[in-house]
Amino acid sequence: MKRRNFIKQSALASASLAALGGLSSCRLNELGVVKLTILHTNDVHSRIDPFPITDSKYPGLGGFARRAEMVKQIRSEQENVLLFDSGDIFQGTPYFNYYGGELEFKLMSEMGYDAATYGNHDFDNGIEGLTKQLPHAKFPFINSNYELSDTPLSETTIKNKVFEKGGIRIGVFGLGIELEGLVNPKLYGNIRYTDPIAEANKQAAFLKNEEKCDLVICLSHLGYDYNLEKYNFDSNRICDKHVAENSQNVDIILGGHTHTFLDQPQYFTNKKGRNVMVCQVGWAGIKLGRIDLQLDRVSGLFGSAYIAPKVS
Repeated sequence: MKRRNFIKQSALASASLAALGGLSSCRLNELGVVKLTILHTNDVHSRIDPFPITDSKYPGLGGFARRAEMVKQIRSEQENVLLFDSGDIFQGTPYFNYYGGELEFKLMSEMGYDAATYGNHDFDNGIEGLTKQLPHAKFPFINSNYELSDTPLSETTIKNKVFEKGGIRIGVFGLGIELEGLVNPKLYGNIRYTDPIAEANKQAAFLKNEEKCDLVICLSHLGYDYNLEKYNFDSNRICDKHVAENSQNVDIILGGHTHTFLDQPQYFTNKKGRNVMVCQVGWAGIKLGRIDLQLDRVSGLFGSAYIAPKVS
């Protein structure tokens, strides 16, 4: 397969997807085209129920039930679907205070999440509290830049995972934010933070060159861009923008931490002059991110169309 090119909002990609939209999966396969749908959430923060209808900002929005129905509907319409979360599953409502994360993991498992990464608030009950709840998560946790060898999480956390959908190999790795200064050291214990940019390039190169992945996705809880005015107090912290610009084999970053509502993905040019798509869908499960991709097996070309996140 020829080296694929990732398309930045191209007319070719959008037009191709529009033209192919009415064709069945069988017909698309005959034409050598495979469609892939990526769904993603971040910073759900134990928002099991929707916000109250009286809430001044998000009346009736968020919660698990409506999102679960949306995911179910999309899976009934699309053959190849992956569902990811970019961390901070815990903390924010009495459900977490009472159940300690058990309910969140059980509901995500029922919804069929394929993988997640850790956020800083996922350590709010300490490593022991998180480890206690992990058996309820029927999906893997992926993190590449936390050194976990001296913690119980070393047995339950993987550095990367390869998914195969419709013959497409999708490599996924995860990046976590520096916990020092955000989390009480007693809660994260012997976890050691390592350079996320170096680890991103290491994992992406492995997934691309060794695992022969067609697409490489980063689940990130680093934050979108701290150079924005609202984050100028922390402008030196490594963020998704830095990872994208200093990477070589990453195609998509699904972000979290800064609760940034991106109605359209942002694109940054990497070290090879190629575009990296960065997405984030706010917080509390208010929106569900969706990216529709197509792979033309004849040319090896990836085309993409981003569907603006819908209220869940």
